[in-house]
Amino acid sequence: MRTISILSIIVFSLFSINIFSQNFEEQQLTGNEFEKIHVKVGGDFALQYQLLDHHADSTLIPLGTGFNLPTANLNLNVDLARGVKLNLVTYLASRHHNETWVKGGELIFDELPFIKSPAIDKLMDYFTLRVGNNELNYGDAHFRRSDNGKVTNNPFVGNYVMDAFTTAPFLEVMYRNKDIIAMGAVTTGSLRQDLVRLSGSTYTEYDAHKELGFYWKGGIDKQLKEDLRVRLTVSGYHTPENNHNNTLYGGDRTGSRYYLVMKRQTFSPNDVDIKNNHTTGRWYPGTNTKNNSFMVNLFAQAGGLEIFGTYEYAKGLYASGSEFKFSQIAGEGLYRFGGSKQFYGGARYNLVTGDTDTSAPGEQSVSRLQVIAGWHILESTVMKIEYVTQNYNDFINEYGADAGFNGIMVEAAVSF
Repeated sequence: MRTISILSIIVFSLFSINIFSQNFEEQQLTGNEFEKIHVKVGGDFALQYQLLDHHADSTLIPLGTGFNLPTANLNLNVDLARGVKLNLVTYLASRHHNETWVKGGELIFDELPFIKSPAIDKLMDYFTLRVGNNELNYGDAHFRRSDNGKVTNNPFVGNYVMDAFTTAPFLEVMYRNKDIIAMGAVTTGSLRQDLVRLSGSTYTEYDAHKELGFYWKGGIDKQLKEDLRVRLTVSGYHTPENNHNNTLYGGDRTGSRYYLVMKRQTFSPNDVDIKNNHTTGRWYPGTNTKNNSFMVNLFAQAGGLEIFGTYEYAKGLYASGSEFKFSQIAGEGLYRFGGSKQFYGGARYNLVTGDTDTSAPGEQSVSRLQVIAGWHILESTVMKIEYVTQNYNDFINEYGADAGFNGIMVEAAVSF
């Protein structure tokens, strides 16, 4: 607790001036001001102090109190030509990797200056093309999640229990006209790209075009008044049965914010290694083949009041051939206040119900409540303190009748 007091003194000795606002897809570039190639170098840094306890009817590892591994991103944003932009994100340090590695990159075309056609120029007033190997734009929840060192867009410390996030090759076409959004895309759906597949001791060829999936989004995003905004979207994500490595619910290689929670006691030293247990606190279908997922998101902002809701349903096949069905609901409410709305407080409730590919019969569920207080010291700098409690229901084989974790998380982060 002494550490929290020290951090609080440091934070409340600073001054805040900027306003926070929610961003979703990037705004279209007009290209009118482009003169030459311009490179912007940015970064993200995040650090947490963890005070969590966990319990179960089975024996869990002891949890200490202290700082988590700091995480950091390096961002390159390059204006290549009129209406053409490059994004490249590198993870400098993460829970899963202690070495530097590339998250992904993409080209964004708001104009096609290499095609000399007035008709195409007019058409591109409404269209944006994205192509690359990067974060897939399925649903709206990924815009409000922490991505390794980048956490300023997440009002809370933890992400969702069932976290729909992966990086994969994609080609995306988005249409925007006034308040209307419509998008369609194709993707391999796989975090790792292969030329061959290994089944037991037998190699077979891998053809990406035979395993392609697609995702889509449609909705409205309307600024009704200066301080009143509403956004409603419906999204879908679909991979065929012969897709051998769909990672929509297992593609986050950076890790959960709740370190080592709910790990059972074993004699293996790797059981407490943060690299081998980077998803603690999450629960999801995992890697699968055939997948049909749907997500509905509602965002509303009225003055300082902000709500964000999610309903998600996923159905498909595990690699074993057994079927999975998962559903998720999440609702969060925030109130932002202060001279420039730099302070906020709120809560999020998250419930996931599903059936895992194990011998345990019937459905299981995980519920989580997060209560948060935050301060945007600057628009690029945030300090949060969160109380979290999470319960595991019907995990008899894993934890017994009563299991869960709770406690305090403190997080500080800078993005520029």
